[in-house]
Amino acid sequence: MNSRLTNILPFLVAGLLALFPLVESTFYMQLLTKVLIMAIFAMSLDLLVGYTGLVSFGHAAYFGLAGYAIALMAPKYETISLWWSLPAAIGVCALFALITGTLVLRTRGIYFIMVTLAFSQMLFFIFHDTKIGGGSDGIYLYAKPSMNFGDVQLLNLEKLENFYWLVLVLTVAVYLLLHRVLGSTFGRALLGIKVNEHRMRALGFPVFRYQLASFTLSGALAGMAGYLAAAQYGFVNPEILSWHQSGAVLMMVILGGMGTLYGSVIGAFAFVLLQEVLSNQAWFGPSAKHWQLAMGIFIMLVALYLPQGLAGLSQRFGRKPVAEAADE
Repeated sequence: MNSRLTNILPFLVAGLLALFPLVESTFYMQLLTKVLIMAIFAMSLDLLVGYTGLVSFGHAAYFGLAGYAIALMAPKYETISLWWSLPAAIGVCALFALITGTLVLRTRGIYFIMVTLAFSQMLFFIFHDTKIGGGSDGIYLYAKPSMNFGDVQLLNLEKLENFYWLVLVLTVAVYLLLHRVLGSTFGRALLGIKVNEHRMRALGFPVFRYQLASFTLSGALAGMAGYLAAAQYGFVNPEILSWHQSGAVLMMVILGGMGTLYGSVIGAFAFVLLQEVLSNQAWFGPSAKHWQLAMGIFIMLVALYLPQGLAGLSQRFGRKPVAEAADE
């Protein structure tokens, strides 16, 4: 695909998505809001997996922690200000990622995967087995955050289209932030560490600090997604901290294509929409309850025949045959 088109296409898609509430129903707007939140979640993990070379199986810890943070900070039956609650939730997740990253980055390979999973499960059981967040029943968030400037309401997030536009703006902001970060010297260093960590260390790069910064930023952005998910559904329970959630977002990254930001967005769209289609009992009847099997087969086929994920389709079809290129 032409590089100029690749740079412009995300903004064209964002423009079309901004018009979506004007033509579609409540159900599809809610579904697309969920997709965009998952896209933020997937991009945060892709920073770690696709660009830093660290496969985490505990990324749901930050997603769920931010959800519980907003639910616990919000006054019962009252709104909470977005202006301070969102940075606070992200800050909590960044701090937790900084602490856990300091420990887990001392391991590698399968040990790194298992330690990240252990921290996530630790949070799961804290909220599941205690009354901090309502135990296994979870806790409700009775109103969406408010966006007020003094006594003036800038945006009523209780309106579905307003909340959708907020999520879309934050999704684009995360994409641009990561695009800028990964295009910087820091981002190129991360790619170098992913390819050959020992060589980068021999060249004098502080590998641990680069990895810790990536780990912390990844956890913070996952926290943003968790905050938005809690605000959308008005409810959090320990399941959002479970390994199932970590596995789902990892599958989104693999499905879309690791190491491509737009691939993470494509993976989130494909995963959520496929889940919605395959679990539709009106279409598939009783077999719809086994949608995970069909999803697993699809992801396995993508992994086998599209190693670069769905994002690799553009490169495959855009690439000219060798003979044709030689004739030109």
